[in-house]
Amino acid sequence: MPLSKPEREEFLAEPHIAALSVANGADRGPLTVPIWYQYSPGGELWFTTGAGSRKHRLIEAAGFVSLMVERVEPSVRYVAVDGPVLRIEPGTDDQLVEMTRRYLPPEKVDGYLEFARREHSESVAVFVEAAHWLSSDLGSL
Repeated sequence: MPLSKPEREEFLAEPHIAALSVANGADRGPLTVPIWYQYSPGGELWFTTGAGSRKHRLIEAAGFVSLMVERVEPSVRYVAVDGPVLRIEPGTDDQLVEMTRRYLPPEKVDGYLEFARREHSESVAVFVEAAHWLSSDLGSL
């Protein structure tokens, strides 16, 4: 059964690990990778990735991405969105902190931030319009 607009937006706003897909050339399937993302109902979807990375270059070239999140309990439910890339900006430390706090338990945040600031290179923030939605709650299977 398809989800209502409020149901699908609330589900997407939960901290699921997403599968992000972006076109990868005429002779290959899309690049599909797990990613942390941020979304508030009615707002823009955004995520960060390494500046100059393969994913960054493909997103810039395609100008369009797909993202899918799912769960299996208490019911099988998914939301898939796709849409145009609105803008790509240099990533900020505030975005890193926000995303880390969204996905990790409080006792893990400081350690991860220390690691990420030391080990990760520069990032970009990719902002996407969730233009097309596909969703369903299949109930308990």
